Amino acid sequence: MSGRAMNPALVCIPTYNERENLEPIVRAVLAVDPRVDVLVVDDNSPDGTGQLADQLAAAEPRVRVLHREKKQGLGRAYLHAFRWALAEPYQYVIEMDADFSHDPKRLPRLLDAAEAGADLVLGSRYVAGGGTLNWGVGRKLISRGGSLYARSILGVGVRDLTGGFKCFRRRVLESLDLDAVQSSGYAFQIELTYRALRKGFRVVEVPIVFEDRRVGHSKMSRRIFVEALTMVWKLRLTV
Repeated sequence: MSGRAMNPALVCIPTYNERENLEPIVRAVLAVDPRVDVLVVDDNSPDGTGQLADQLAAAEPRVRVLHREKKQGLGRAYLHAFRWALAEPYQYVIEMDADFSHDPKRLPRLLDAAEAGADLVLGSRYVAGGGTLNWGVGRKLISRGGSLYARSILGVGVRDLTGGFKCFRRRVLESLDLDAVQSSGYAFQIELTYRALRKGFRVVEVPIVFEDRRVGHSKMSRRIFVEALTMVWKLRLTV
């Protein structure tokens, strides 16, 4: 246990070379909702992101930091954060990107929906009121096509399976076998939502507008894309 006073919700922000974004995103999250703490999960960023996170935590009691030895993928970072959160009394655990593609102003709506009874709340680009900003036609087609592909294979009605702005009630993470999670890249988002649905949890989508990152570089790669394409079949056959 950390020994520090806690809010009911923890916002988990994985980082790798996000020094330019880190302080603005942390301050924006803390300012937008007094119910949340922030956990920065840094994968030994060579640009000093982890050291900056420590400085922020030393100055702000609502900020915590987890340091990992090396970069192992988004999914591994989130699993580490989930285990940390479950060792503490947090009731809600939120995933959020560091690069402002997830607007902090949308965060209270996710938490409100969870407090109203949803087990898993997804920030969705593909429900009424949702959307994207600064995306080209090609990226829009890939994103919508990928979501439709996953929905069709897995047989679920969730419209935005690949999004990474989401809020879990504690009991969802407690019920999932986190050691069995297979994905490490963006397929991780599909897998966690699908596993929650298979357990019978109530999943709710609330609209968000996803904006392309302001500074830094995308972590998407061909390997991550291929993993997402193949993982949905593994999930359909094994989960």
